[in-house]
Amino acid sequence: MVVGLHELPQVNNLSRPLSDVNHLLSSMLAVMILVASVAYGLIIRPLWLNQTALPLELVFLSASVMVMAQALCLGYQWQSLMNNVNAKITRAFPTILLLFVIGILIGTWILSGTVPMLVYLGLDLVSEHYFYALAFLLSVVFSLCTGSSWSTIATIGVVLITVGQTANAHLGVLAGAVIGGAYFGDKMSPLSDTTNIAAIAVGVSVQAHINAMKYTTIPAAVLALCAYIILGFYYPVASTAAQENVLLTFQAQLHGLFKFSYWLLLPPIIILIGSIKRFPPLPTLVVSSFSACLLALYFQAISLEQVFTTIHKGFDLSLFVSTANMTADTSGIAVDSILNRGGLYFLIDPIVITILIFVYVGVVDEMGAITRTLSAMLLKIKRDSSLVVSTLFASSLTNSLTSSQYANSFIVSEVFSKKYREHKLPKPLLSRSLEDTGTMIESLVPWSTTAVFIYATLDIAITEYWYWQFMSLFNIAVALLLAIFAIDYSKNRTR
Repeated sequence: MVVGLHELPQVNNLSRPLSDVNHLLSSMLAVMILVASVAYGLIIRPLWLNQTALPLELVFLSASVMVMAQALCLGYQWQSLMNNVNAKITRAFPTILLLFVIGILIGTWILSGTVPMLVYLGLDLVSEHYFYALAFLLSVVFSLCTGSSWSTIATIGVVLITVGQTANAHLGVLAGAVIGGAYFGDKMSPLSDTTNIAAIAVGVSVQAHINAMKYTTIPAAVLALCAYIILGFYYPVASTAAQENVLLTFQAQLHGLFKFSYWLLLPPIIILIGSIKRFPPLPTLVVSSFSACLLALYFQAISLEQVFTTIHKGFDLSLFVSTANMTADTSGIAVDSILNRGGLYFLIDPIVITILIFVYVGVVDEMGAITRTLSAMLLKIKRDSSLVVSTLFASSLTNSLTSSQYANSFIVSEVFSKKYREHKLPKPLLSRSLEDTGTMIESLVPWSTTAVFIYATLDIAITEYWYWQFMSLFNIAVALLLAIFAIDYSKNRTR
């Protein structure tokens, strides 16, 4: 899943009458304010003005201030705006808690030896030419089992990136493979919250929704897998004797620092069981972290104070073991730079950005800006292919603006459902289109909470991986081609 924001967006009435034209213009202005803020802060400054890009916090803060000023000038009441902002942030609160817990999970998994042991075992699986393809497939399997892209990235993704760092892999390609595999399961797993919400929003069964997505997602996954196999020959992993010696040295360091046991697989097993049984993700992650703490106390013989320190500030190798006891780093790999991460505040940037995003979303939702902008797209649509292409565009736009696939599913389905009935197009086509661009574009939008989460978790910026994230790129391309040429739905109409 993309960690969901449990909200059912509603379009509120204006507090004073405006003409239809003014409604549309004000709505488009509210949307363009964010587009202009992003363009200036993230594109114009670094590329054209040779200045540093603005932090995402400032981009959304400035956009929120301007759109709130616009709303007040249009006659909206301050209290009604704040009530809607508070409602959005309240609904986002489970996600904020989840981000805190994921930070704790990463730190405790390292302290217990779970991550180091998985990295140790993973280094045995390093293949000179097929490592990227293997990373993609492992992420696909894990995300199908959990239904969560974020959990996949924060667990198996961290392990694979750590292995890649030691194996001299191309980290951009590797991150693209991990993220793409994670989003395959986010889209195709019946356990995924976004998959279920898209089906609910349109009014189709989950199985019908998944069956419809197979036409775009499976071809995209096959193409992505082939691309990663080919890239394995352009960017081979540990292809020389010297590099292989680096891997052996790093394995020896890990084995000298941590005691390994198959009991250390318990924390990820708890995650898998919790996902399959559909337990709530927050308590599942807490239980997994707690089990990691107990394993750390038993197997690594550390103190309870070190456990508390790791939960608070993350894993710190210097506190875990004295420098004198560490294996000499003759390989050039800094063990501490790879393992030192996690803790309560590890994902504080995505948390702050999430809050500021929903300040903006709360205001534009009160204005009904996104819904009116999307409705304007439908006025002159006559052809089936144009309708489906418009759905794909609207879904990508809405998700980019709201950073929530939940909001995207309900907003776009509300706007487009009637038009699909008029054209006698099947409902699963609409539900599929919500995810083909909505879900799949999240990791490609620099200001999205997903992109910020990925950077905070994997330490890989979007500029390093987006063009290697073939799963999403191919999925969007395949969806557009099928829409334009009316493939797979022209003979499958509703009655």
